Amino acid sequence: MTIEVAMQLGRAAGHIFKDGDRRHRVVIGKDTRLSGYMIENALVAGICSMGVDVLLVGPLPTPGISFITSSMRADAGVVISASHNPYQDNGIKFFSRDGFKLPDEMEMRMEELISSGEIDSLRPIADAVGKAYRIDDAVGRYIVFLKNTFPRDLDLQGLRIVLDCAHGAAYKVAPAVFEELGAEVITLGVKPNGKNINAGCGSLYPEVMAQAVREHGADLGIALDGDADRVIFVDEHGNEVDGDHIMAICATRMLAAGTLKKNTLVATVMSNMGLEIALRKAGGTMLRTAVGDRYVVEEMRRGGYNLGGEQSGHMIFLDHNTTGDGVLSALQVLEIVQRSGKRLSQLAQVMEALPQVLVNVRVKKRTELSQLPEVSRVIAAAEAALGEQGRVLIRYSGTEPLLRIMLEGTDQQQIELLAAEIATSVKNAIGA
Repeated sequence: MTIEVAMQLGRAAGHIFKDGDRRHRVVIGKDTRLSGYMIENALVAGICSMGVDVLLVGPLPTPGISFITSSMRADAGVVISASHNPYQDNGIKFFSRDGFKLPDEMEMRMEELISSGEIDSLRPIADAVGKAYRIDDAVGRYIVFLKNTFPRDLDLQGLRIVLDCAHGAAYKVAPAVFEELGAEVITLGVKPNGKNINAGCGSLYPEVMAQAVREHGADLGIALDGDADRVIFVDEHGNEVDGDHIMAICATRMLAAGTLKKNTLVATVMSNMGLEIALRKAGGTMLRTAVGDRYVVEEMRRGGYNLGGEQSGHMIFLDHNTTGDGVLSALQVLEIVQRSGKRLSQLAQVMEALPQVLVNVRVKKRTELSQLPEVSRVIAAAEAALGEQGRVLIRYSGTEPLLRIMLEGTDQQQIELLAAEIATSVKNAIGA
């Protein structure tokens, strides 16, 4: 991700989002990475060079930028973030004016504009170029929005919460939301320096939060990732409550209240079979999509569903927001905690996870597995061994040079052994 690429992306985005002679506006926000400053300036230059104005909101969670884009009736939103990746990485996400992520075809059109040189000759001049403005109250607007998703007849009085913000984009927003709603908040990961985002903290390292929960006798822990679009919990004992359990808690409650549209939850192929069983017992159903919150949202919009998510902690409550929102998701769980009067450990018992193992193998290239005979043979053998009592899912990471190997079954030792055999075959074939 170079500044040259960022500026070209800005120019392509500016061209795509213009649809007439009026002034157009694009919101730009970022997480706390060191490289965010230079990429932000490159994007501003590219977008303004196409005659489009820019609204700068500074560090703000990805869902906050989605909200601001829609709230301000801007033409698009841009997020500079590599989510849960280390600080050396960075990326750019785009939202349309309605706050939803751009479909794949629009992003491919932007790539075509750059690679073909089609936009090189389009250069507004003089008073036709864009301006950049800073929106100083974006954090406050987003905090108010989040608090308004929590029932007015409830508060968080009496709850002691450990909150890990991963030194990321929510380091100001999240503590303010929970404290203003009445919780006692013990904060971790709220001192970003540009290089410590996701470093041994946040949703990737819930053990840090778990230790703090035990030390402080807290009621629960909440951990966000770098751009705060995902959340992971631990209960009062420090035991992890992942995205599957969170979805089980929320979906079964919504089923009981009659608010889960079409009695259906949308999850991905990575979600544990135990989630599917829990939904079925409660009278609901579960649809699976490809991995990625954008695919979950697409299926939710297509089918008219209002709850979906991923095991990794992305949860989409379409009644409230258009994308995964870690703080908003946490508030939905805390509402259930407060209304039920139950501990999180008790609520999490609604679902019993089947044994699952995930192994990541670093690869030199993304070769189609069908082109690797020995790997295909080992995968087929594992599938045969598990039969209908488990499943095998192999996929390349969307953000890193990794092949992810996931097995699920009734016997932990068996699936660990089978996963290791597959990983060995992959390393021998295309391992880095």
